[in-house]
Amino acid sequence: MNKTVPNEANVYDFIARLDDSQQQEDSKALVEIMQTISGEKPVLWGSSIVGFGTLQYTYSTGRKGDWMKIGFSPRKGKLSLYITGDASKYSKELDAMGKHKIGKGCIYITKLADVDVQKLTEIIRAAYKSAGAF
Repeated sequence: MNKTVPNEANVYDFIARLDDSQQQEDSKALVEIMQTISGEKPVLWGSSIVGFGTLQYTYSTGRKGDWMKIGFSPRKGKLSLYITGDASKYSKELDAMGKHKIGKGCIYITKLADVDVQKLTEIIRAAYKSAGAF
């Protein structure tokens, strides 16, 4: 069973408690972008991930779990974007977007001002449409 699950905590209260005012502003902007794309209300997953929509996945072992279709987490010094099962499939689009790093399924940016927000929005939209295609 996944340790990170959706809960009833208020997303906007969570954002208001962030120490970094830039992360507060960027988080509000990401909520707006992701909510517009998904048509879903933001939900806090665990203590620090803001997610939109839900999908069920199955590991090769047969174990199942739930995860958000798209989401983000304001971490110390960066924003972790959970928008894809395989971030490398967007490498061309990400290069055009601007300053970032990628992990297996995460895209890391320091702040929205470092990237072309329109290109980021396009990546999020494409990732949402293909959510679950891990």
